[in-house]
Amino acid sequence: MSTGTAVAKRVTRRHDEGAGRLAAILVSPTMAVLGLVVLYPIIAALYTSLYQKNNGVNPKTGIVEQGDKFVGLQNYTAIFSGDTASTFWTAFGNTSFFTVVNVVIETAVGVAMALVMHRAFRGRGVVRASILVPWAIPTAVSALLWRWIFQPQGAANALFNSQVLWTADGTPAKVAVIIADTWKTAPFIGLLVLAGLQTIPNEVYEAAKVDGATGWTQLFRITLPLAKPALLVAVLFRILDTLRIFDLPYVLVGPHKDSVNTLSMLAFDEANNIRYGPAAAYSTVLFIYVAVVAFLFVKILGADVIGAARSQRKAAPKRNRAAGKPEAVAA
Repeated sequence: MSTGTAVAKRVTRRHDEGAGRLAAILVSPTMAVLGLVVLYPIIAALYTSLYQKNNGVNPKTGIVEQGDKFVGLQNYTAIFSGDTASTFWTAFGNTSFFTVVNVVIETAVGVAMALVMHRAFRGRGVVRASILVPWAIPTAVSALLWRWIFQPQGAANALFNSQVLWTADGTPAKVAVIIADTWKTAPFIGLLVLAGLQTIPNEVYEAAKVDGATGWTQLFRITLPLAKPALLVAVLFRILDTLRIFDLPYVLVGPHKDSVNTLSMLAFDEANNIRYGPAAAYSTVLFIYVAVVAFLFVKILGADVIGAARSQRKAAPKRNRAAGKPEAVAA
């Protein structure tokens, strides 16, 4: 190794160390805030999930005990076994069902909205502004609106000339939640996809038309592939949000309904009855479920930006050596 290369490596190393220290200083306030609002609640929930509230007479000692007692993993084992197991699996199935069905429907409707808004027509600005209204309305208010629509004498039954009990229980309650959630959040996906569509050059479509590509061919070969980054972000956000669904079914249908009971509603019910240990256990299980789904989504769909960046950085020295450039330039 020549002297010039060794000097270049030392200079590059010092530059990287200085840049790393500066980056740590700049990022530290953000990390402190994240630790306060994210890391601390997670640790507190894990700690709480290992305890149960003590309020009553101990049958073994006959002494009135109060406060919290350490029970280890008993709150977690009670979730998957015993009397609460069926309730948990029902809520788990409802949560997964709403996540899959709602996200698929909302993605299809949102992409259609984006394609319509992307076209040039008179009043396009008004349409783009008005489509924000459902998404801007608070979820609880939206649920109350749809509860009025789905009541026995509401607009839904009047429209279909039927007497369906939409907010009672069963399949109609599921359908009501899906319709209400789609109405509220499909515009969110539409706006994110629209932002991705606006980055596609018009020259691409003009070239496709010259080659004789039909509208469907342009959609599946040009529009969707080039709008994929924005679409993946929108779908990921909606998946994470729907996995935590709570306020819409709680207000629209009500609590303790097996057809719409979700994991978040179970955790809320336990906390509302001052059973903070089981509530924290439900919340921890839901957190792990969300984290696993997000990880699999990113890995399967190839959206691992950090991994891709690392691979490119590792491959850069090899490309530079093949091109006859010194390693210092690659750094």
